[in-house]
Amino acid sequence: MNQGFGEDHCSATLLDEGQPQNDRLLSQLRADPRIEFIDTWDEQHAELNRLRPPPDQEVVAEPKRWAYYPWRRTVASVLGPRAFRAVRLNRNRNLITAEEQARLGRLRVGVVGLSVGHAIAHILAQEGLCGQLRLADFDELELSNLNRVPATVFDLGSNKAQLAARRIAELDPYLPVEVFDQGITPESVDGFLDGLDILVEECDSLDTKVLIRQAARARHIPVLMATGDRGTLDVERFDLDPQRQVLHGLLGDVEFAELAGLPSEDKVPYALRMMDGAALSPRMAASLVEVGTTLATWPQVVAEVANSAALVAEAVRRIGLGEELASGRVRIDVARDLDEIHDTAASNPTHDSAQHSEFAPTHAVERVVAAAVRAPSGGNVQPWHISTRDNTVTIALAPEYSSTMDVGFRASAVAVGAAAFNARVAAAADSILGPVRMESGDDSCPVRAVLHLAGESDPDLAALYEPMLARETNRHHGKQVSPPDDVVERLHAVAHREGARLRLLTAPTDIAAAADILAESDRIRYLTHRLHTEMISEVRFPGDPSQDSGIDVVSLELIPADMVKLDVLRRPDVMAYLDEWNLGAALGSDTRERVMTSSCLAVVSMAGQALTDYVRAGSAVEAVWIVAQQHGLAVQPISPVFLYAHNDADLEELSPKRASALARLRSGFRELSAIEPDESVALVLRFADAPATSVRSQRRAVVASSLLA
Repeated sequence: MNQGFGEDHCSATLLDEGQPQNDRLLSQLRADPRIEFIDTWDEQHAELNRLRPPPDQEVVAEPKRWAYYPWRRTVASVLGPRAFRAVRLNRNRNLITAEEQARLGRLRVGVVGLSVGHAIAHILAQEGLCGQLRLADFDELELSNLNRVPATVFDLGSNKAQLAARRIAELDPYLPVEVFDQGITPESVDGFLDGLDILVEECDSLDTKVLIRQAARARHIPVLMATGDRGTLDVERFDLDPQRQVLHGLLGDVEFAELAGLPSEDKVPYALRMMDGAALSPRMAASLVEVGTTLATWPQVVAEVANSAALVAEAVRRIGLGEELASGRVRIDVARDLDEIHDTAASNPTHDSAQHSEFAPTHAVERVVAAAVRAPSGGNVQPWHISTRDNTVTIALAPEYSSTMDVGFRASAVAVGAAAFNARVAAAADSILGPVRMESGDDSCPVRAVLHLAGESDPDLAALYEPMLARETNRHHGKQVSPPDDVVERLHAVAHREGARLRLLTAPTDIAAAADILAESDRIRYLTHRLHTEMISEVRFPGDPSQDSGIDVVSLELIPADMVKLDVLRRPDVMAYLDEWNLGAALGSDTRERVMTSSCLAVVSMAGQALTDYVRAGSAVEAVWIVAQQHGLAVQPISPVFLYAHNDADLEELSPKRASALARLRSGFRELSAIEPDESVALVLRFADAPATSVRSQRRAVVASSLLA
């Protein structure tokens, strides 16, 4: 980097405070009344300290530097090189990751032709897509160039390459820029290409286009060229195919020497072949007819130049990162796309408040079946087949409704148990209650609950009939309220009656620890492709089929801003990038906030690990849920990814990439909830004080004729 003070420099002179030679130069500059000092170092450093994640202390500790711009007669304070780059490029993340930015920062890019090339070179520097630039142009800026070159009347007569270099130096004084202000000639082409990784060619001379491509091909350097008309980008991957003809063979086997000797009028056919005249826009094609008569040369407008710069930048990024980019030509025609614009006026999704017409039972057995159908299930998939025969109601687990999180059908077994509890409540209310038998089965039906209908009743169960019908999932955030002691005692009692154990996490520290665990579990669910796909498939949006199963999006109780975010969170391509970058901390924020606003968390567990144990635990879950809501608590189930995993093999099946993380979360949650080694957790319930739900979950229709055998 140049250390002198000549007025024709096109790079900044960097000066460190505290170094004797630099201090002397700074003193000379301060003594010159024509030199202006601009010091915004404190503001820059404050911005550095606001970065997330916080930068390394070595970066923060870099001393102040001064950048002297002789053509501006100005000295500006700047952060040290690492700090400057970290702040300047911070807004690129995660469109470009830190690791990708570092790789791109090692690229050496050459740009020939600094009219269109000026915009390209600047955007490459601005986006941090290179670590060194080499610019070549012999031409001086003319007034007619100001329609597309970002310069001013003060720059007229200056070399175009030098102007571009100065503008880049004012953007980033640390980026090395080398200028070839005599352009490209047979004598200078080798020196210009030496060490380059990518060449961008934007010159007007057809001779030079061929010359520099032939030299780049010999060095296996890829060449990019953008032409303003219809957003055309040419890609020549000489790094991948060094035998490829230059300019895609559109000029034939012509050599530089042949073109150099031709008069201008004889080069026109070559130029038209290169530009593919048949594909030109009507305005450009008509203008070419006028070149030499009513037009001095072919036209260009700055909007097309900006589009060209964006195309080249993306191509450089892909080559630099080793992403797919084939040789050839592509057109990104903005004008054509605007001709095909679609009206996407925002319309708020409306929800049909008319609920699915549920079967209205008139017979006692019908009421038992209808009650069973009202039971909760993961994702409201209703994983059962219900049948009646010989004074029995059988609730059989249906494997076809299983999902990845339903490890070993354990979640489905909990749902079967909840349905069995509802059936018992209805039978007790109609005085036809009998014993319930849990039966293990085979692959077609792993477990079933069989309720025998007799002539008995149970006042405690019968009293829950109306509350059972009113039970719902309430996903409002709500607020904290401490359940009275008598309610807590009753919750423990109903769980104990079903043979289960209830733990209530009420201490703020316990709730905060649980919130962190459950939030991280949700993050893993989002980032694991199969789990994410299944989760989103459970949500029903307006107009979706099968509204009588799954989770109505309205029932998520999201504010409009979060509903918009859901459009992003449901996209697998977005999750794939977050997974690749190991980011997405915000993916669990909604769960964390909901848990933190809870009155308490209820953890229902059961001794044993058989499916029949999970069925019994499911009955306890439903009993606790109904009683909690009966006493004014809003209830939302929470199913962490690890909930039904028994061992490492189960966790590996759930999320191979994050099995170890799930193991830590599972262990932490069991320890927090004081779960014994021989116990299985059936479900976690969140209690809060919240308004009524906006919509209740629907159920698949029950056909009356199928209920009685």
